[in-house]
Amino acid sequence: MAALTIHQIPVLADNYCYLLHDPTTGVTAVIDPAEAEPILAELKKTGWTLSHILNTHHHGDHTGGNLALKAATGATIAGPAGESARIPGIDVKLGEGDTYAVGSAVASITDVPGHTGGHIAFYFSDSKALFSGDSLFALGCGRLTEGTGPQMWRSLDKLRHLPPETLVYCGHEYTESNARFAVTIEPENAALAKRVTEVKATRAAGKWTVPSLLADELATNPFLRADAPELQAAIGMTGHTPAEVFTEVRKRKDVF
Repeated sequence: MAALTIHQIPVLADNYCYLLHDPTTGVTAVIDPAEAEPILAELKKTGWTLSHILNTHHHGDHTGGNLALKAATGATIAGPAGESARIPGIDVKLGEGDTYAVGSAVASITDVPGHTGGHIAFYFSDSKALFSGDSLFALGCGRLTEGTGPQMWRSLDKLRHLPPETLVYCGHEYTESNARFAVTIEPENAALAKRVTEVKATRAAGKWTVPSLLADELATNPFLRADAPELQAAIGMTGHTPAEVFTEVRKRKDVF
């Protein structure tokens, strides 16, 4: 199976949507369309025909374009079963252990509640691509608008165990602000310091920091490192459970 062709589309103030095109079959999907117009413009430019709309969670900045895109293209909308009542136009309800095909590319579905109660992630193994919505960000994670700290830690722990070469396509360009917070948690993390410098340079050049490499997240993202002895020591929580450490780090981010 050929790897997906992925087009990243910035929308609203800081959101990213993604067009996924399977060159083998011509099938095309969009991930989390905040609004329809930029998606339709990209489809016109590429000549692709939209057949699927994939939602990671119900928030309007990820589903706002659903109905207009469905009306324009007849695309099938797939989203989290746990939030199906709040996904506009949903046709297919997905949850933990399900798979979903975009042409010859098949996504594994993982339940990652925490940011919202029924949030899911899409992982395309052949493309080494994780679409994490607002669960895992570059150097961050989503605010707990509907879930708990332990719940979010369990969700992120699932994503931590994907192959380290996985590319993380998240829902927002929050990396620079996340970096400023991360160094308050692990000021002695050399890998983090190096990454912060790179992120600043990337943003100063007007470039995107997304996607990121999961291996880099494992080494530098404080929300994936709640079981790391050095992080626990840095915040005075040696010996606490990872869920407790994560919850404390998340609380600090909320007031940062």
